[in-house]
Amino acid sequence: MRLAGKTAIVTGAARGIGRACAIAYAKEGADLVLIDIGSALPGVPYPLGSASQLAYTGELCRELGAAVLVEHADVRDSAALSAVAGEAYQRFGQVDILVNNAGIAAPSGKTTHEISEDEWQLMIDVDLSGAWRMTKAVGKLMTAQRSGSIINIASTAGLVGYRHFAAYVAAKHGIVGLTKATALDYAPLKVRVNALCPGSVRDDDRFEGRMLSEIARSLDVPLDEYEQTFIRDQPMNALIEPADIAAAAVWLGSDETKQITGSVITVDGGFTAR
Repeated sequence: MRLAGKTAIVTGAARGIGRACAIAYAKEGADLVLIDIGSALPGVPYPLGSASQLAYTGELCRELGAAVLVEHADVRDSAALSAVAGEAYQRFGQVDILVNNAGIAAPSGKTTHEISEDEWQLMIDVDLSGAWRMTKAVGKLMTAQRSGSIINIASTAGLVGYRHFAAYVAAKHGIVGLTKATALDYAPLKVRVNALCPGSVRDDDRFEGRMLSEIARSLDVPLDEYEQTFIRDQPMNALIEPADIAAAAVWLGSDETKQITGSVITVDGGFTAR
């Protein structure tokens, strides 16, 4: 029980990497605050995590013995995030870990000059500014208690470029910069801030993820071929599993990493080593 006695907030917890992190945290003894929008978002061309999916993540974590608070919130809404952080503190008395996972993969699939103002703003507002807003809401609690670990889910797109994904790449590069700057701000206050950069993560049915299939759709890659298409770019000849990201997030949330801050850690099967 590496996280026993700790409370973790996970955004984008309805499915995918967020659900994988929540379950891994529950297995390691953490209590949880699970956040997702729980509804469609205008401008995003695919369904986001639903209220029922978020509730199911909560049920899975409770079955593992975790105390769970489930909240619907849009990471574009600062007031809502502050309210959730306050509820978390009132319920559990502390916030030890924040996983900034909420994000969108589309609208994408366009050359840079074809991206509309609204499409650019939506991507930055959710994927970059959303993490900043949640950090703002939780950071004041962590710095007051002089402890905490913030884990930003970035991407290999935060380290390299991808064609037809300029807004996504810009947002994820921003996450890496936000991680490093915030780590320096919070270091004297004993709050750690690190980023995980996943490679191509498989859409595991257990976690109901669909990020990779949406990226494939944006690139016009046939859905019956997309896994093999992405595997061809993986030095280890396998897609990353959601549980691989969750395992790294458990490690960063634990006391084993009390001297690790400002780090950007790839979980990409060697993709960015080339």
